[in-house]
Amino acid sequence: MSSGNTRRARRRRRNRIIVTGSIIAVALIAAIIWVLATGDFSRGSDGTNFSGSVSGSEISGGSEEKAGEEIPTETVTPTPEPVEISTEGLYSDYALLLRLSDDEILMNKAGTEQMYPASMTKIMTALVAIENLPNLDEMVTVTAEEINPVYELGASLAGFNAGETVSVRDLLYGVLLPSGADACMALADRVAGSEEAFVELMNQKAQEIGMDNTHFVTSTGLHDPNHYTTCYDIAKLLEYAIQNETFRTVFTTHTYTTTATEYHPEGIALTSSTFAQLGTDQLDNGGVIEGGKTGTEDAAGRCLASLAQIDGEEYILVTGHAPENPEGGPLNIADALYIYNQL
Repeated sequence: MSSGNTRRARRRRRNRIIVTGSIIAVALIAAIIWVLATGDFSRGSDGTNFSGSVSGSEISGGSEEKAGEEIPTETVTPTPEPVEISTEGLYSDYALLLRLSDDEILMNKAGTEQMYPASMTKIMTALVAIENLPNLDEMVTVTAEEINPVYELGASLAGFNAGETVSVRDLLYGVLLPSGADACMALADRVAGSEEAFVELMNQKAQEIGMDNTHFVTSTGLHDPNHYTTCYDIAKLLEYAIQNETFRTVFTTHTYTTTATEYHPEGIALTSSTFAQLGTDQLDNGGVIEGGKTGTEDAAGRCLASLAQIDGEEYILVTGHAPENPEGGPLNIADALYIYNQL
C-alpha cells in the first residue's frame, strides 16, 4: 500500500474514533441530565440499590421540596393596636378593662385594690350553682326560711313565694337578671344544705380561678367587712364564667318569664337590671353591651361587671364604688358607656 493510501486509512480510523467518542459522550450527558431531573439515585442501570446513595435534595443544597410544590408559610396573628383609655372624669373609684383575645388590661384605675362587690357576688353564686346542678329542669321548693331573712334586710328579690316549687333554670334567671336574693338562698340550700356551706364552695372556686384577693361571706353580696374582692378578680371570674354556655346564656338575656306555678299562673316576668338601666345595648361606636351584673350597696357604692363586643373583640369592664347621682341616671352605667365608647 502506498503511503498516500496509508494516511487516508489512518484518517478514516481517527474519524470513526472521534464520532464514536462523541456519541458516547452525548449519551453520558443525556443520562446524567435524566438522573438529575428525576432524582433517582438509588438504583443502578441494573436495578440494584446503591449503598450510601444520596438524594437529589442533598445535591441541591438540602431542600426537600419537590419541583412545583408550594412551600407553606407561617400564619402570623396580627397584634392588636395599642389602645389608650382615658379615666379622666370617671365616677367609679375602681375600674378595670380587659380585652379577652389576649387578656390585655387596657385600663386600670385602682383595679387591684380591695373593694366591696355588692351584688356582683351573684356571678359566683350562679356559677357554683350551675356547676353543681347540671339538670336545669330539677324542681326546687323555695322556703320561708330562705326568703324572710333577706327580705327583712331589704335585699332585692326575684319574687318567688314561700312554698313555690320552681326549676333550677328559673332560679338562675332570678339570680342574674333582677339580682334576686331569694333565688340565691334557694340555690345555696339546694346545693350545699346551707348558705354557709355554699359560701365555702364559692371561696374554693375563687381560689381555683386565681381570685387571690377575694373572700366571700354571703351568697347575696349583702355587706360584711370580710366580704371583699377587686375589679381584677371579678374580671377573672366573669371571663371564666362566660365559658360556661348556660351561664353565658342567662347572663346575656334581657328579659325572661319563669314557668307558671300556682302562685304565679303567668310566671314571673324578670328583667335584667343592667339592660333596664341602659335602655339600649347599643354603643355609639357600633359595639354592643352583651350582658352585665349590677351591684348597689352603701359601702360598695354602685358597681357593674359587664361584657361588650366592639369590632369583633370582646371586653370585660368592672367598675366599683360609683356614687349615687342625685340628678338621675346611675353613674356605674354612665362609666361603662364612657369607657366602651373610647374603643
